[in-house]
Amino acid sequence: MHSMLRVATWNVNSVKARKERFLAFLHRQRPDIVCLQELKGLEEIFPLAETKAAGYHAAIHGQRTYNGVALLSREPIAQVVKGFDDAGDETAARFIGGTTMGVRAYSAYIPNGQAVGSDKFAYKLEWMRRLRAYFDARHRPNEKILLAGDFNVAPEDRDVYDPEAWRGQILFSEPEKAALAKICGFGFQDTFRKFHEEGGHYSWWDYRQLGFPKNRGLRIDFIFATAPLWERCSAASIEREERKGTLPSDHAPVLAEFDG
Repeated sequence: MHSMLRVATWNVNSVKARKERFLAFLHRQRPDIVCLQELKGLEEIFPLAETKAAGYHAAIHGQRTYNGVALLSREPIAQVVKGFDDAGDETAARFIGGTTMGVRAYSAYIPNGQAVGSDKFAYKLEWMRRLRAYFDARHRPNEKILLAGDFNVAPEDRDVYDPEAWRGQILFSEPEKAALAKICGFGFQDTFRKFHEEGGHYSWWDYRQLGFPKNRGLRIDFIFATAPLWERCSAASIEREERKGTLPSDHAPVLAEFDG
């Protein structure tokens, strides 16, 4: 691993619509590894030339109009995987991983689930079960692993602006929280919470009803790290400024830094 590693994750909510903002973010923040979600397109819509000019290699798992995840790095990305390769449903492009800069990095876009008790909710819980099974089958917690992305689950009351209103609802139901805890049970720790214990920090705000100006948000985007990396994590933040201005994503990027 390098002397200092700067990692970002961001649900861009359409790389085509957010292209200028995304490229400006790369130039401003200079992350070493970037995990992206919700590209909303196949590889041809991705600004590969501009990303390369900014100094990044890219591994992309795209899908027409929906989903789509990517991994960017300052160094080449080896042993790229797309999907779980577990004989399950792989129609949705939601998971990509690769080895780069001395770590194994994964970008994940967990299904939304739509409504508690629905077929899509069952699909979400099953997808989360498969995610945990993927790590059990292929990795050990003592490896240097990053799992970052939009998890579409707020784990605790302090991650929700109005926990009582949200309790039992999609993104904050007990089955979803339990599924996320099971994923973390592999050996993943939340880098942001290492430095910020208090509530009021969110990474997603609804476009409607003045969600962002009123800070009516949820914290559902994470950079999780296994112990060998978490112990070296020296800073973490949510880049709230990126949610401002014209045509923002409804998510803010999350950053974490690791000392070598």
